[in-house]
Amino acid sequence: MEDLVITPTLTVPAREIKFRFARSGGPGGQNVNKVESRVELLFNLAASIAFSDTQKHRIHTALQKRLDADGILHIVVQESRSQWQNREFALTRLAELLKSALTPRKRRVATRPSRGSKEERFRVKKKRGEVKRSRGRIED
Repeated sequence: MEDLVITPTLTVPAREIKFRFARSGGPGGQNVNKVESRVELLFNLAASIAFSDTQKHRIHTALQKRLDADGILHIVVQESRSQWQNREFALTRLAELLKSALTPRKRRVATRPSRGSKEERFRVKKKRGEVKRSRGRIED
């Protein structure tokens, strides 16, 4: 297996990525009972030498729901009948997750509503109030 390229300047060594295999559910006929095509990719973020401490912290924050108590990222793929294809899917998914976790988020610029939007909002509120008021009882 080759090293996993995340960006042109960032590569995860192949020895840091572990795989576990199991029998997959779903289609496959008689083959499904004897071939272990389900792939579980395990990546220990805490022990990785590919990332700096700040990068590890950023990844940990972004992917904390996907990490277990030991800081290991689990990615399970069983989309294909082929173990090799599932391995490729898992590696691609890992690269995408790490790349998106390392991408800095744009800060939101606080803006104020324009005068026109405020006036429009009050006009709509006034109209809605009139509609509700007109629903009252009819006096005889």
